[in-house]
Amino acid sequence: MTQQDIARMTGVSQTTVSIVLNERDDAAVRIAPETRERVLQAIRRTGYVADPIARRLAAQRNRFLGVFTYEPVFPAGQGDFYHPFLVGIEECAESIGCDLLLFTSAPVVDGRRRIFHQDNRLRLADGCILLGRWLDPRELARLLAEGSPFVSVGRRDDAGGAVPYVGADYPAATAAQVRRAAELGHRRIAYVGEGGGAESHADRLHGFTTAVAETGISGIHVRFADRRAGVVLDEIQEQGCTAIFVEEFADGAVVADEAARRGLRVPDDLSFVALGDPTRPASTDLDFTGYRIPRREMGWQAVEVLSAILDGSGGDLQRLLPCEPVAGATLAVPHA
Repeated sequence: MTQQDIARMTGVSQTTVSIVLNERDDAAVRIAPETRERVLQAIRRTGYVADPIARRLAAQRNRFLGVFTYEPVFPAGQGDFYHPFLVGIEECAESIGCDLLLFTSAPVVDGRRRIFHQDNRLRLADGCILLGRWLDPRELARLLAEGSPFVSVGRRDDAGGAVPYVGADYPAATAAQVRRAAELGHRRIAYVGEGGGAESHADRLHGFTTAVAETGISGIHVRFADRRAGVVLDEIQEQGCTAIFVEEFADGAVVADEAARRGLRVPDDLSFVALGDPTRPASTDLDFTGYRIPRREMGWQAVEVLSAILDGSGGDLQRLLPCEPVAGATLAVPHA
């Protein structure tokens, strides 16, 4: 079934059928309502579907949105860290009538996928959503320089220009938890994590140090890295800290287990705050105080921003979304 077939069935020109299909109705092109309805009825009756290749040539869009992941995230189980991001991306893409194209064939260099390679297929999509805890600044700079439409899930530093992104407001969420600890009477607290590298880690530490300065309490930064939990806990106890803010949920679970082995009670003897959702499996019975990352909404809004870039409609192309506080049961008044 073609547009010519629809035109013959309804006694109109092929141009009229095309205008109806593309929902054009402006001062230069007017279609009588009864004619439009006659064409639409024929389309519904025959099940006609427009040739996607032809529509792409006409509109310079094929309504494919790419998803590139720097880390392997497919398939994603219900408990996987990336699953809510992907759900939000899928739901918003469906709502605007776009299909998703997953770029999974990129070569792995130094343990990470690379966007640019000899068989790069990124331009098969109208634009691309980038997903991963750390994105290569050199590749972001190249995408910007070449004018490739893209959006990062997660805040990114400038890379030769402003990077479009939808991220979580880690500084504000972390600072709020520090202020809460100060209100409960904690005077010396510890931040456990890298605090750098990925922007999400740097943002958490920035919120921590800013709030520590504002509240007048003391804070230390302890890197976990490859050290044993016992060594980390030794350093924290030597500094007299009564609350531990963990960058990675799983690290908090390990340090809390070590504290329990030493006979320390959580939260009476030592409080814990988890700065986000688990990014890797963590076995614990503790109900951690902290906050949740708006992962599903971040995925949804990333598609919204990419659509705005493609449509040229402008708007806010860098968004930070608030995190959801979690009361939990691991932050309390420090034991006297």
